[in-house]
Amino acid sequence: MEAAEIRKLTALEDRHWWYRERRHLMAGSVRDLRPGDALDIGAAGGGNTRVLRGLGWRAAALEYGDEGAGVCAERGIPVLRGDAARLPLAPACFDLVTAFDVLEHIEDDAAAAAGVFRVLRPGGTFLVAVPADPRLWSAHDEAVGHVRRYTRATLTDLLHGAGFTLGPVRSWNVLMRPAVALRRRRSTGSDLDDVPGWLNAALSAVIATERWLPVGRLPGVSLLVRARRPVDSGVQAGASESYATT
Repeated sequence: MEAAEIRKLTALEDRHWWYRERRHLMAGSVRDLRPGDALDIGAAGGGNTRVLRGLGWRAAALEYGDEGAGVCAERGIPVLRGDAARLPLAPACFDLVTAFDVLEHIEDDAAAAAGVFRVLRPGGTFLVAVPADPRLWSAHDEAVGHVRRYTRATLTDLLHGAGFTLGPVRSWNVLMRPAVALRRRRSTGSDLDDVPGWLNAALSAVIATERWLPVGRLPGVSLLVRARRPVDSGVQAGASESYATT
């Protein structure tokens, strides 16, 4: 993602309806796990990393570019500079790795998934969110540096191929998919835009409604899955203190 988009994202993420609901999803997805060592890949400004740290995880951010790493550092978040497709980390040093809207930016997403498998401890969790459905491809995807959008099958194949076992793959941002599809057909660039307060509140209420509706199997704008490294996939553990931060 371009530096300008990173700064734009970090300026929006604390208040924007989409980012707020995404943080809620992350928190809900890890609430039943015992906090330990965590890595938030492609953390941008560290909004999701802060969620993990607030829940008791010893969480660090991984960022490829200067801008995201700089924002994390400004916010007091431990941050490691590195390429998600070639993780500069010892094997088996994390209990949790998160990649929310990251894999779609990586040409070799199979290498990234394999790298996450390697740095997770046996029994560790990989929490993934990706944009769904190639039919929604638009100028927005190009503007924010997407390489692909996923289907349930392509996401499942990717993670199984890396050795993970998977929980249910579910959709989110289902209720607003028709509006998103219409907007994306007309888009000429990124729709990471600020919105008026009244509209932000309305959209927040709509997306939050999905928490109580059985819509996870319906087509949505994003996919979310919790994967697990099997306990019997033995590897010598590395010390969590071995990763460097900046």
